[in-house]
Amino acid sequence: MKEKFIRFMYGRYGIDPLGKFTIAAGLITIVLSNFVHWRFLPLISWLFIIAAYYRMFSKNIYKRSSENQWYLNKTCRLRTFMRRQRNLLSQRKTHHIYTCPSCRQKIRIPRGKGKIEIRCPKCSTTFIKRS
Repeated sequence: MKEKFIRFMYGRYGIDPLGKFTIAAGLITIVLSNFVHWRFLPLISWLFIIAAYYRMFSKNIYKRSSENQWYLNKTCRLRTFMRRQRNLLSQRKTHHIYTCPSCRQKIRIPRGKGKIEIRCPKCSTTFIKRS
């Protein structure tokens, strides 16, 4: 069975970030349609899912990859912001993150060192904070 599926998918585009987004959007609109009784919301959700499967099984790889590249270019800022926030959240366990009062540069200080004098590497301003 696995070999048949592999043979079937040979030469087809498969899943990519745009496909994942359309499937997630379809599932979210399906859940929303249970709470909000709009007439066309189930139709929109099915269109999202059908579009995702159409892209997944398409043999026009160049067109699908250019669509995905367009999507990645449009969402670059949002993805970068989310990645930075996730990184800062993971560092909060071991470090304090302060901003310089004069130049607004973020400075990472290890936790548990008591009151320390912090020197900004960008503008050389010093200030005292607890770590």
